[in-house]
Amino acid sequence: MASLKEIKRNIQSVKNTQKTTRAMKLVSTAKLRRAEAAAKQSRAYAQKLEEMMEEMSAKINHYKIGGSSSKFFNEVSQPKVVDIIFVTADKGLCGGFNIQTIKRVSQLINTYQQQGAKVRLRAVGRKGIEYFTFKGIDILEKYVGISAAPSYEKAQEVIQKAIDDFMDGETDKVILVHNGYLNMLTQELRESNLMPVAIKEETASENKPESMMEIEAEDEEKMLDSLVRKYFEYSMFYALIDSLAAEHSARMQAMDAATNNAKERVGKLTIAYNKARQEAITTELIEIISGVESLK
Repeated sequence: MASLKEIKRNIQSVKNTQKTTRAMKLVSTAKLRRAEAAAKQSRAYAQKLEEMMEEMSAKINHYKIGGSSSKFFNEVSQPKVVDIIFVTADKGLCGGFNIQTIKRVSQLINTYQQQGAKVRLRAVGRKGIEYFTFKGIDILEKYVGISAAPSYEKAQEVIQKAIDDFMDGETDKVILVHNGYLNMLTQELRESNLMPVAIKEETASENKPESMMEIEAEDEEKMLDSLVRKYFEYSMFYALIDSLAAEHSARMQAMDAATNNAKERVGKLTIAYNKARQEAITTELIEIISGVESLK
C-alpha cells in the first residue's frame, strides 16, 4: 500500500486538476453563450438563403429542360475530382468533437477513392490537419486560427479558392463537413454538397405561400452567379460559427465530466488515506503495547 505522504500528494494533485477542469468548464460555458447566440442568429439567415436556392433551382428545372447553363448547377454523374472542406477545432479537450468530423471525412475519402475519384482536402482547424498529416494524407489547403475566431472575411478566403477551382474545372464536386451545434448537450455532424447546387423539383404545397420570385432572362446569369457565390460564402461562414458553438458545448461537457471524475477520485483517495492512517495508528499502538508487555 502507498505511504501516507504519497497518497496525500496524489490527493493534492487531483484537487489541482479539478480546479483546472472546473475553470475550463466555466470559460467554455461563458464562450458558449456568445457562440450560441451568434449561431442562432446566423442559422435563420442561412435557412432562408438555402430555401431561396432550392426555390431558384426548382424554377430553373421547371422552365429550362436540362437545367441552367451556369456551371454551378451542372452536376457531374461521375466526379473525377472531389474537394472536401472540413472544420475541426484548433484545440483538444473537447471529447469526441473532432473525431466525429475526422471519421466522416475518412469515410468520404474511402468512398470516392473506391469510385475512382481523386479526393483533395481543404482543412480548417489544427486537430484535423494534424490527424491527416500523421496519416500521410496530403492536404491541399490548411487554415489554422480560423475556427477559433470565425469571420466572414476568413470564410470568403477559404471558400473562394474552392469556387475558383470548381469554375476552372479543376474539381467536379465540393463537400462541406463540420460538427454542428444542436443544443447545449448535443452536437450534430453536418454534411452538405455545396457545388454543384442540386436541382430541386418544383412541387406545389397548400401550406406553402405562392412565391414572388421572378427571373428576368437578361439578368439571369449575373444574378445567379452573384447569389450562388453569396450562398457558398455564407454556408462556409455559418459552418465556422456553428462548429465553434458545438466545440464550446463539447468542451463544457468534457470538462464537467473531468471535474466529476476528479471529485470521485479525491473521495477514493481520501478513503485510502484514512485507512492507511488507521493502519499506521493501529500498528504503532501494537508496538507500544508489545514494548510495555516485554518490560514486565
